Amino acid sequence: MYMKVLVLGPGGREHAIIRALARDPQVTEVHSAPGNAGIAQDVPVHAIDANNPEQAVTLARELAADLVVIGPEAPLVAGVSDALREAGFAVFGPSAAAAQLEGSKAFAKQVMEEANVPTARAFVATTEAEAAQALDEFGAPYVVKDDGLAAGKGVVVTENRDAALEHANACFAAGGSVVIEEFLDGPEVSLFVISDGKNVLPLSPAQDFKRIFDNDKGPNTGGMGAYTPLDWLPEGFVGEVIEKIARPTITRMAERGTPFVGVLFCGLTVTSRGVRVIEFNARFGDPETQAVLARLRTPLGQLLLAASRGEIAEDTHLEWDPRTAVDVVMAAENYPGTPRKGDAIAGLENASNVPGVHVVHAGTAVAGEEIVTAGGRVLAVVALGDTLAQARDAAYEGVHAITWEGAQYRTDIALKAVQGAITVPELRD
Repeated sequence: MYMKVLVLGPGGREHAIIRALARDPQVTEVHSAPGNAGIAQDVPVHAIDANNPEQAVTLARELAADLVVIGPEAPLVAGVSDALREAGFAVFGPSAAAAQLEGSKAFAKQVMEEANVPTARAFVATTEAEAAQALDEFGAPYVVKDDGLAAGKGVVVTENRDAALEHANACFAAGGSVVIEEFLDGPEVSLFVISDGKNVLPLSPAQDFKRIFDNDKGPNTGGMGAYTPLDWLPEGFVGEVIEKIARPTITRMAERGTPFVGVLFCGLTVTSRGVRVIEFNARFGDPETQAVLARLRTPLGQLLLAASRGEIAEDTHLEWDPRTAVDVVMAAENYPGTPRKGDAIAGLENASNVPGVHVVHAGTAVAGEEIVTAGGRVLAVVALGDTLAQARDAAYEGVHAITWEGAQYRTDIALKAVQGAITVPELRD
């Protein structure tokens, strides 16, 4: 069977998905909406509002798409997948009801409790007094999360109680609530799990870097880089996550009448009390996707179509490139605040000429004959190498080839892993 695929979304995650789809021999045509400057160099792009269900359905009909892949969280929560399914399209991406696993931290905590999934103790606060009480109960470091969608930037982790309370009050002022959690010790891991509503299939674990500056300093971002695989993980880690976290969650979602079809992104911490869930997302994560899909050899289009149809076989075996992947995000000046836009980007071709390197576009646009910055996270430079150190060196060689006014990036992506400096806490009762 040959298929035409429509990918909804404008960012680096979508560009990485499109690149992977292009390697599937059964995918004959890929379209993107709205895409970005880099995606437009690879496939046709369509200027629609991807968060608008009617526009998405109209475009899918015009293209006669065999599969629609929804990249970001916003169209999922807005019900774009529901509208497309109702119109008869195969869709990879959960319903609006199922996407509440990401859309509401409180909902996710409720599902985890029902499914007996290990996670941090948490309290939902709607007033300053409730927030203050929860902060005092859990103690420092304080973890305060905006209950709604925040593009990965709605979390504050701080030793400063006043700063934690200030973030909570900002969320209340915006009409929201917050989830206050106990702090979890140990390294963080991202694991994407493909679900067809019943069966689950894990991809390669990755680690990303949330803070804007080296050594995990500064405010949270959507992610400044990632690498995979993780050779420091305990043996049997992925199997444990599937059996204790992913499968019980997917089973519980089906029992609630809201089956989850798409990617369950498990944000995890490996703690002294075992694996714990930090958060769930309802889609591929950015920038982990850029690294993970760079290694995937199993045809992606066929995999996502099978999931959309509820047809993932339990004995499905994924094939991976044996090399390591590292990606380094290059961001615009002032990110994660209000980023500067419109700066001309130079050196993209030079970066792509580095052996093992390719460049994934996120916040880019075309201005005349130039590609310019058009968002906070602008590019991800992705490299494959025989070792983590080689992949890392190649990625930074690519980064150093690219310039624009005010460009910023971390210099320590995957450095601790190369140095063997990541330690997993010993299990204790």
